Amino acid sequence: MKRKTLPSFNHELTFGVARRKRRGRGLLLLLAVVLALGAGAYRLLEQDLPFLAPFVSETAQLPPDWQAPDVAYAAPPAPPPVRKIDIEYVVRPNDTLGQILAYLGLGTGDLLALLAAPGAADSLRVLRPGERLVFALHDDALHGLRRALGEGRVLALTRDGNGFRADVVEVPIETRAVQLSGTVNAARFAGGRAIGLPAEMAQQLAGEIFAWDIDFALGVRPGDRYKVLYEQKFRDGEYLGDAGIVAAEFVNDGVRYRAVRYTSPDGAIDGYFTVEGRSVRRAFLRAPIDFARVIPVATRGDRETVLHVLPGHRGLDYPAPVGTAVRAAGDGRVRFAGSYGDFGNAVILDHGGSVSTVYAHLSGFAPHVQANRQVKQGEILGYVGFSGAATAPHLHYEYRVDGKAVDPRTVAVPPGEPIPEAYRPDFERRLEDLLAALQQRADAHATVQRSD
Repeated sequence: MKRKTLPSFNHELTFGVARRKRRGRGLLLLLAVVLALGAGAYRLLEQDLPFLAPFVSETAQLPPDWQAPDVAYAAPPAPPPVRKIDIEYVVRPNDTLGQILAYLGLGTGDLLALLAAPGAADSLRVLRPGERLVFALHDDALHGLRRALGEGRVLALTRDGNGFRADVVEVPIETRAVQLSGTVNAARFAGGRAIGLPAEMAQQLAGEIFAWDIDFALGVRPGDRYKVLYEQKFRDGEYLGDAGIVAAEFVNDGVRYRAVRYTSPDGAIDGYFTVEGRSVRRAFLRAPIDFARVIPVATRGDRETVLHVLPGHRGLDYPAPVGTAVRAAGDGRVRFAGSYGDFGNAVILDHGGSVSTVYAHLSGFAPHVQANRQVKQGEILGYVGFSGAATAPHLHYEYRVDGKAVDPRTVAVPPGEPIPEAYRPDFERRLEDLLAALQQRADAHATVQRSD
């Protein structure tokens, strides 16, 4: 008879392990069946439904000519372009930088930032009426400022983060040659009106180039002709002004005068010279008064009454407003300065070699004009008036030889100093180029008819 025993802990463990082992073998068998069924399903699909093979097979091969379809990708939208505007502002009297920024609708913060840029405050403190400032705006905000500091130098302020960077930029000056010609068609040249040149250029032509050859106040005649070759200055394409005459020709009463400006490579020589290589400057000016100040007077037929006769004296009269400067025609010593009979207030200069000049009917004398005082050519002696026997304001001028007055327009004056021989080859090359340019067709021609 078998003894009945109770299940022990060890027994449970034993049988529990056995059940788990049997369950594990069942799972493995089930997995094998599933794999077998899956392989069979694949073969079935591949044989009967080939168009589904790419979707169920992990190792399916694509056809050799298969290409992936094109896929269009939308690019991200480009940022809008920066709107750039340059505003040129012409400074008016009493303008300040702050007022200009306010006028342009820019804030005071930009003013503080501009002035804070290193080296900018001193260059922006004082503005000159008539000068041009260029403001660069990006999307209506100040991005930069440009101001000319002088010929060839520009202050450029550019936004840099929250502030501005200041740079002084060297901008080369470009010069362009321009030729202008004209014909005098007037009863008499006076004040530059008859030759159609800008006032500054007419002054240069008559006061610096041909003042020793032609009396522009009284000696210019109808039919006289001129040509000038002058330079214009440009910076970044912007016209800055005229650089002056470099070559000129004037035909006065049938006589042709020509001159060119020559500057030596070392800068030692800079002036106007005749085509023979002599300085245009000579011992005596043809007229001791600014031609532009001379007032037209009535004429008698074709000949003007330019010779004024006093008892025992002959000379030239230059009608001009009271106070017009009277200058020494040449270097000399003051022999007399004071009241001189019918001549009124007068100055007499002794130039040596028996030559003297007389300046009469003055309203007053320059402070330095005293007896025995040396004066230089062009120095102011006094001012036009109508003292003495004069009936209207004018200068009475005499050129005397051995105490006798002669017509100064007919006096033979020694030529100017020749250019040094060391510079002559360079001068000759420059002369050839300038004369060739002067003879080319003029860019403009002026014919002026005076109405008075």
